[in-house]
Amino acid sequence: MKIYTGRGDEGMTDLRDMSRVSKTSARIEAYGTVDEVNSVIGRIRPSGYDDIDEKLSAVQNHLHIIQADFANPDREDADAPHLEEHHVQKLEDWMDTFDDELDPLQSFILPGGSDAGSKLHHARAVCRRAERRAVSLASDEPVNGAAVAYLNRLSDALFVWARVVNKREGVPEEEPEY
Repeated sequence: MKIYTGRGDEGMTDLRDMSRVSKTSARIEAYGTVDEVNSVIGRIRPSGYDDIDEKLSAVQNHLHIIQADFANPDREDADAPHLEEHHVQKLEDWMDTFDDELDPLQSFILPGGSDAGSKLHHARAVCRRAERRAVSLASDEPVNGAAVAYLNRLSDALFVWARVVNKREGVPEEEPEY
């Protein structure tokens, strides 16, 4: 199978149902930005912490499902991959476990720290953009609400994991100066 087809040369692409849409459509923006989050997370692994890498590996698979979900305009397609509420719950459970390692947050913190911590903060910011793109798509077309909620929780999880990694590395959190 060839990687290139030439079908996108005029600014159009295929969705799961083989309908053609502009590469600038809200649907393409949404799943393209989720792809970007997935790629940024791929740059983090290995983080140096097996427990975090295990979660990030699962997250990358979940993000791949969201991409497939967003690429499918047919919400009634029972065979299509789609994210479910239990995936959102899994993120919440993971955050609760990791949060036990952290001191309570007293203020905003500046993104940064160790190499892995900084990359996790970067992934969080890109994830927030993916969430905004998904919300934009949902304002025009039916979208899986669990996928949008997952992106919201994932940005929170990436924030928690960045804090955990920085704490484990002995890198103090910096508060912004106002």
